Amino acid sequence: MNRMTRDQMAARVAQDIPEGAYVNLGIGLPTKVANYLAADRDVFLQSENGLLGMGPAPEAGEEDWDLINAGKQAVTLLAGGCFFHHADSFAMMRGGHLDICVLGAFQVSVNGDLANWHTGAPGAIPAVGGAMDLAIGAKQTFVMMDLFTKTGESKLVDACTYPLTGLGCVSRIYTDVAVFDVGPDGASVVEMVDGLTIDELRKLTGVPLAYAAETQPA
Repeated sequence: MNRMTRDQMAARVAQDIPEGAYVNLGIGLPTKVANYLAADRDVFLQSENGLLGMGPAPEAGEEDWDLINAGKQAVTLLAGGCFFHHADSFAMMRGGHLDICVLGAFQVSVNGDLANWHTGAPGAIPAVGGAMDLAIGAKQTFVMMDLFTKTGESKLVDACTYPLTGLGCVSRIYTDVAVFDVGPDGASVVEMVDGLTIDELRKLTGVPLAYAAETQPA
């Protein structure tokens, strides 16, 4: 099966972030999105540790380790960017001031429930961070993840079996195999990698899938 690289996934997410949006990129894979935002499009990236106006990752050797994101990665600050108290950052997140957040996930259900902070496995370290605040506080929640676990189970599921981060909060999922819309009407396929059919995707995920309106076959 063809699969998108993580950089291709990040570039695909960046395509859907509109001019003027205020966006939080979650720890891990979503941070790559910053490197693919068009230079001629004003997008305001926020980090929960108190940054607004982040740019792409610095070149190797040019890191300023006093300027980091919530994942402790070195970042750049665009002209006009600023930093502020952690509490003010969470007030921004909880107060509905973010247009989009992009998060990783362990599971997402077809109706948009999100599980991304704990698998429940013995010895696993729970790490919710600001994910609950972001998932509920942002106007839209996107998820960016591999579609399958290392042992082949689908992370898109009928119902989450891991502890939940938020109910019905996810609207779109970007994976290495396909892009999905999820919500009250279930899951639909926006696009797939070349060589994959929707019937094969239904079999692989084990969940009912429709075509999204913009991808209805002729």
